[in-house]
Amino acid sequence: MYCEYWKLKEPPFENIPNTRFVFYSPNHDESLMRLFYTVKSKKGACMLTGEVGCGKTTISKVFQEGLKSGDFEIGLITNPGLNSIELLQEILYQLGSDSHHTTKLELIHALNNKVLENLKAGKETVVIIDEAHLIKEEETFEELRLLLNLQDNNSFLITLILIGQPELKELIGKIPQFEQRIPIRYHLHPLNFIDTFKYVQFRLKKAGINRNIFTGEAVKKIYEYSGGIPRKINNICDMSLLAGFIEQSRTIDHAIIKKVIEDEG
Repeated sequence: MYCEYWKLKEPPFENIPNTRFVFYSPNHDESLMRLFYTVKSKKGACMLTGEVGCGKTTISKVFQEGLKSGDFEIGLITNPGLNSIELLQEILYQLGSDSHHTTKLELIHALNNKVLENLKAGKETVVIIDEAHLIKEEETFEELRLLLNLQDNNSFLITLILIGQPELKELIGKIPQFEQRIPIRYHLHPLNFIDTFKYVQFRLKKAGINRNIFTGEAVKKIYEYSGGIPRKINNICDMSLLAGFIEQSRTIDHAIIKKVIEDEG
């Protein structure tokens, strides 16, 4: 509704993992570097954690797009709240393999065959478990740990990426034999104030406008309210652009942000 008024080509603050709108703060840059390092150096496993709305899923999408499809076979698991057998079946399915097996032994053999098949074809196998904090059964974590036993000449045949909310660290910490096998870890923090300001301007520019629609005081209020969490920043900026359009304002100032926050309750 407001794009024409603000002379925007598209809405700048949509809460969808659009890689065109990824803002690379130092924090996000490092998380990506660690993910790529894990795969390229065959470190076996990596754990990426962060608060809700900090951009973990978007970073995961950028990471997947950065892996050449011809060199990697990626199995993305987005619903990990499964028992151990179901999870193994889902991993096989996402890797494009037959997942009709019903016993753990059959599933492990099928997965091993798939990994070796990828290796012969010159492909690395990467398994990404998104929302991994939803895994509640220790047995399921044990099956994931055992995936790291798939090795050839002291090299891991599978790279396991665990992505989840902060409680994932606590869950993994209760299983020392698994925790010790995750050499690469990173916690994605919220943006600081300077990066929040840059984030807002970056997304506006990506949407087609270079001028500062949001005043400095407005961004300060946005930061205080959102705590630097991108999803919250997007929500308040989106509603503020709508409010500014309704009021026919030339800029988004502190008063508009204050009103939007009050309206959200």
